[in-house]
Amino acid sequence: MLYTPLSTTDIFPSSEQDFQKRQCISHNGKQLYVEEMEDGQFQVLQLLSTDPEDFMNSDYLPGTILR
Repeated sequence: MLYTPLSTTDIFPSSEQDFQKRQCISHNGKQLYVEEMEDGQFQVLQLLSTDPEDFMNSDYLPGTILR
């Protein structure tokens, strides 16, 4: 039994190749868990922060594309 805030697909990815596309990066001083897309851009999966104010910033919403 796992007690975690992560989704099932984060823990048990569908393939090893999908898992390798995901990484933690620093963007504008914020830690983000992202997935690299085919065109080299990154899609935000999760904001890793303890500051509640960071979650009000629409630049870090899940699904946002970082250029």
